[in-house]
Amino acid sequence: MPRLIEIVRLLLSPLLVILSACGINDTSYSNRIATNGHDVLYSKAQVKDGVTRFECKASDSGNCHYTLYPDACAGKADCALAPLQRFSVARGQTREIAGLQGFRVCVGTDDKPMGADCQPVAKR
Repeated sequence: MPRLIEIVRLLLSPLLVILSACGINDTSYSNRIATNGHDVLYSKAQVKDGVTRFECKASDSGNCHYTLYPDACAGKADCALAPLQRFSVARGQTREIAGLQGFRVCVGTDDKPMGADCQPVAKR
């Protein structure tokens, strides 16, 4: 039996190395708003090897405005946690940020503050 376990380990080791190189832990986000075939907003974000790349593919305002919330907020409008970051990326440009973990992407065409539910925050 120990010999069988050793053989299985030898056979699985290269497979695990190959799978880890394929980026199993990659995460992608895509946000798109289109009207009559026209992209009002189109944004992509990809987490790979600890670096998140935000790409503003289209925005009628010329910028994609990002607000990143902790995963713990997960769409809760009344989440008391502050955004992790707020920033803008010009249409056709990208921005890379290293070390982001456990976040939710909210993106819009204007710089109005967004809540954790990715809706504009009502003025009080």
